[in-house]
Amino acid sequence: MVSIKDTIFYKHVLHELNYPFADVYIFKDYVISEIKEGVIFNWEDNAKPIINDVTSFLDTDGSNLVYISNRINSYSVMAQDWVKFFKNSYNLKGYYVISDRKTSKLSYMIENLFFKNKMKRFSSIYEALNWLEKGFSEVA
Repeated sequence: MVSIKDTIFYKHVLHELNYPFADVYIFKDYVISEIKEGVIFNWEDNAKPIINDVTSFLDTDGSNLVYISNRINSYSVMAQDWVKFFKNSYNLKGYYVISDRKTSKLSYMIENLFFKNKMKRFSSIYEALNWLEKGFSEVA
């Protein structure tokens, strides 16, 4: 697994947000997050600040964005907090999870139970961005 910083795509970052718990890279039509090792990612402490900063920077409600979770580190997601995301009237055009870990398959399946739209899983950042560049931003 590779960080977006170590790819050719990094030069297209419009804005970078660095938190103690994550690094977030904002592009024109998508956002890539890299959550740090050992974090328990939840709505109040993590997702809400990121969403507020991204939507403020891009002046959007997020419905035109693809969120890409580049899972280069091992961490936990409070999957049930997706309910809070939708209760706050947020939405996404697409949600991609990038991971090559076998253990993340179970996390992906659990998270998918709470995410009301469809998700797509990729094994590399290159595969996900290639899919996106071909115009397949929405997950069928």
